[in-house]
Amino acid sequence: MSYFSKYEKAISTCLGKSVFTASQSRELERELGLENWVKLGSILTDSKRTLYFIGNGASATMSSHMALDFTKNGGINALAFNDSAFLTAISNDISYDSVFSFCIEKFGKPGDLLVAISSSGNSQNIINGVEAATAKEMNTVTLSGMKPDNPLRQLGDLNVYVPAETYGIVECCHQILLHCWLDRHMDIEPK
Repeated sequence: MSYFSKYEKAISTCLGKSVFTASQSRELERELGLENWVKLGSILTDSKRTLYFIGNGASATMSSHMALDFTKNGGINALAFNDSAFLTAISNDISYDSVFSFCIEKFGKPGDLLVAISSSGNSQNIINGVEAATAKEMNTVTLSGMKPDNPLRQLGDLNVYVPAETYGIVECCHQILLHCWLDRHMDIEPK
């Protein structure tokens, strides 16, 4: 089997084995998990609440991409907390572990939705961001991968876990899952 074929198979396999859990690690059938995720987005549309995305590195670029797509195409007010001046000032003046929690404490409101993306599920600044959102009575969705016992996977109202061992596969699956959510929210049929 060629390298490309192996990579394609790995993405397909991990995507097919992705696990959706609700709070207290209650596993959901994937279609029900997706529908619950869509409902969280619909609540935002109906209430004019805000959708926030957080992530580091590649997950930060996914955050920007999806905030734009949800604002432009999905009819939801969406923002990503990854402005370079904002991040570097908070990191320098407060701490990098507080970079997202600080933003959520300042801007988040009860009923808003936070989507936290971390391939490893171990990034302390992402974990702190989810905890701040929970304290603000925001809804939370986490996307993680790598190890099944990663701490982020236990924190969201809805958690999506990709059982892959490499960053590339986890990141690819996260992007696919995020687009699946947006397309389902917009009622676009896959073709």
